[in-house]
Amino acid sequence: PFFPGYRPQFYIRTMDVTGTIHLPEGVEMVMPGDNIEMDVELIIPVALEQGSKFAIREGGLTVGAGVITEVKG
Repeated sequence: PFFPGYRPQFYIRTMDVTGTIHLPEGVEMVMPGDNIEMDVELIIPVALEQGSKFAIREGGLTVGAGVITEVKG
């Protein structure tokens, strides 16, 4: 499971960057198998495209995957 403020590595195309996860209001944690929509704040500016796929990794393991649905400025 992971919680608000979790800071995993996001692998997008050929780059990896740390990001902070912000869960929707009322969601206290995410369990394996859950499907959610969340905001992620990357630690550095990165060019992103809506529809791009990404993997969430922690300790060398893939712990999640997703698709970028919106890019906020």
